[in-house]
Amino acid sequence: MTSTKRVVVTGATGLIGAKLCAQLIAKGYSVVVFSRDLQKARHTVPGAAEYVAWSPAETGDWAKAIDGAYGVVNLAGASLFGKRWSAEYKREIIASREVGTRGLVNAMAAAQQKPELLVNMSAVGFYGPHGAELLDESAPAGNDFLANVCKVWEREAARAEQLGVRTVIFRSGVVLSAAEHAGLPINLSKMSLDRPGLVLDTEAGAFPLLLLPFYFFTGGPVLPGTQYLSWIHVDDTVGLLIKALEDPQARGPLNATAPDPQTNKAIAATIGNVMGRPSWLPVPGFAMHLLLGEMADMITTGQRVLPKKAQELGYQFKYAQSEQAIRQLLRK
Repeated sequence: MTSTKRVVVTGATGLIGAKLCAQLIAKGYSVVVFSRDLQKARHTVPGAAEYVAWSPAETGDWAKAIDGAYGVVNLAGASLFGKRWSAEYKREIIASREVGTRGLVNAMAAAQQKPELLVNMSAVGFYGPHGAELLDESAPAGNDFLANVCKVWEREAARAEQLGVRTVIFRSGVVLSAAEHAGLPINLSKMSLDRPGLVLDTEAGAFPLLLLPFYFFTGGPVLPGTQYLSWIHVDDTVGLLIKALEDPQARGPLNATAPDPQTNKAIAATIGNVMGRPSWLPVPGFAMHLLLGEMADMITTGQRVLPKKAQELGYQFKYAQSEQAIRQLLRK
């Protein structure tokens, strides 16, 4: 299927954005890339119709590119990985999402021809830490830092719905994706230990954190091990984003998670089995906090989230089981 519809994408040079733009361009969409780094954008997202200088702000010259667009996909926000969560960086995490989304919605309000829809990224962190109870889109918000980030983010996006713009709040789980380097699905060239903490390739998301111990034969569950990981393969993340763009029934919160959330212990056993490495050596939660600071809460706590709305919309997951996804990413 082809289309000449114009879609604005922020965060287009990131892990998800680059793959999404490539697929949209292949489908015939006219993709407008909003980016802080236009040179990087042209290199990372070749074939876009336009590259527009943009940074999170309430107004700007970029606003005119939104007028008449079919839709806006807002993926932008300071990375949750790669930096220790100092008080200053936590403010950046919030501001990059709050101010950026507010500016996009302000541009929609001022447009003569408003976009038909906004797909705005959020995260399952919205629900806060939970035990084994099953959570769908009707579950209430939590009260920890990540939940508060998501609440602020979603509140700004919800203003678009009041303008008559169909709005999808895309609550993503932990995205599994391989960053390939020297045959490994983890970019060791962008990894180092320093005093502030572990510096990771932020383009690779959380998967390197899960895999790294197994390369040193020290893999195992992060204690307590009973915490659930609501994950999703990057290909299904992109597939669901396109579903949200193209299906007029998609509206409101949409959990972007595979239908097979698993405990940390089960995920560790699966990684070990796929890699042929031991998976029994437990990692104390306090050790993760010493290394990563508050960021470690994303690993030591979790939520058991189900993609209820995605399944009701008829989305067919390419990678519904964790072993299937991990084997594909590790090329096993």
